[in-house]
Amino acid sequence: MTALVAALCLISAAACNKPEDVRVLPGTSASPEASGSPSPAAYAGFSDPAGVGKPYGTKVNGLLTFRGNPTRSYFGTGPALRTKPSQLWRFPKSGSLCHPSTDEKGTRIWCGSGWTGQPAVFERDGRTWVVFGAYDAKVHFLDADTGERIIPDFPTGDIIKGSVTIDPDGYPLVYSGSRDNYYHIIAIDRGKPVELWKLSAHAVSPTKWNDDWDGAGLIIDDYLFEGGENSQFHIVKLNRGYDKNGKVTVKPKLVFNAPGWDSELLKAIGDGMVSIENSVAIYQDTVYFANSGGLVQGWDISGLKTGKKPTRVFRFWTGDDTDASITVDADGFLYVGSEFERNNARARQVGQMMKLDPRKKDNPLVWSQKDQRPPKSGIWGSPALYKDIVIFDTHPGDVLGIDRATGAVRWKFRVPGGETWQSPVVVDDVLYLGDCTGVMRAYDVADTHAQPKPLWSMKIGGCIESTPAAWNGRIYFGTRAGGIVALGTK
Repeated sequence: MTALVAALCLISAAACNKPEDVRVLPGTSASPEASGSPSPAAYAGFSDPAGVGKPYGTKVNGLLTFRGNPTRSYFGTGPALRTKPSQLWRFPKSGSLCHPSTDEKGTRIWCGSGWTGQPAVFERDGRTWVVFGAYDAKVHFLDADTGERIIPDFPTGDIIKGSVTIDPDGYPLVYSGSRDNYYHIIAIDRGKPVELWKLSAHAVSPTKWNDDWDGAGLIIDDYLFEGGENSQFHIVKLNRGYDKNGKVTVKPKLVFNAPGWDSELLKAIGDGMVSIENSVAIYQDTVYFANSGGLVQGWDISGLKTGKKPTRVFRFWTGDDTDASITVDADGFLYVGSEFERNNARARQVGQMMKLDPRKKDNPLVWSQKDQRPPKSGIWGSPALYKDIVIFDTHPGDVLGIDRATGAVRWKFRVPGGETWQSPVVVDDVLYLGDCTGVMRAYDVADTHAQPKPLWSMKIGGCIESTPAAWNGRIYFGTRAGGIVALGTK
């Protein structure tokens, strides 16, 4: 990789989307000695803006967390599937991944995988692993080529709704939430998965709503950042290492927590539905997250390593349930999708797809788009940054491409026959999108000013709530029909 290409990488993620480039640290060349120029100093903060749209670090080659990196802006690798693929495997080969679970609607049997449920795909010991949690209350570890187990399943006490995170620094660790009240740290270097530690939803107080963990945690500089449906934001110092036998160890310590709500929010919404269900995003030294009451917050973590407590530096209220993860662009703008259920004045005013400038604390709303169809509308999936547009889908089934600078609608279409909760994924100019009729679809979006061209559709079955993982010419995802599938070319 030349110094010229390295420079281009700082400007455009598209310049660095080749598989051989994914292990290059943002802001450096692969061979500074060969170029004759010294590498720039490593970024000193938590999340380098140059990493937007790129892989999560350089030590593990893969799609390691929900939406791939700390700004939730990386979708994996191509080549894209431009013609109708084949189903390469299904896990399990027969039967379904099911388990009973109880929520506010009572006890039901849950099957397959749901929102957000994006598998992690990564290279380890000469194999490509696919790791995910499912509604059978287990974390699964599969060979990407065959769909067979690499190591046994890891059971939790209840269903798993969210996405796992793979340790980005090369430690053989998997991080996963569950509805069993715990956020788990699991070692995968022992022949079978072993739990090294778990964080209880009741380890902090006060808490609200429930004890589920939907969000995919972020690990940066030995800290774990995670929000819970206990409505609290948590920071854990992991103290990772290895024992005398070479097995991975952790000695975690909860070093900070803060409510995801404040008194102003509780007064405005009049209820306690303030859980943090999205996956936190980090840009430079600020961590961003939202909650089911619509409160978007930013916390300054710049002094964390020197013992300084984080402080809140940004607050914005969307008016309604904001479960979709925030996406951050290279300039630090936030793209926030919100649902429309409460039908209150604030949600009607600010809209459901928003671009926010957190530097303008008094008036951060840059533009917004509205989706306010009763009784339920708005956005469940996280927006996707692609070239000069942002792509998002709505609960009623509309898909929109929005000019990121102006907020103008470039194009819009409706998915035939179903609502969309999935977060859109774009790789090599191809948009992948599943719907609740069980159909996975692909569209050509190379020209961001033109209406997307349908490329293919494939009936899988079951509502496709889970976000697909794109890796090396395949996509992996689950459905509510009970299984996880791999699509690709035979």
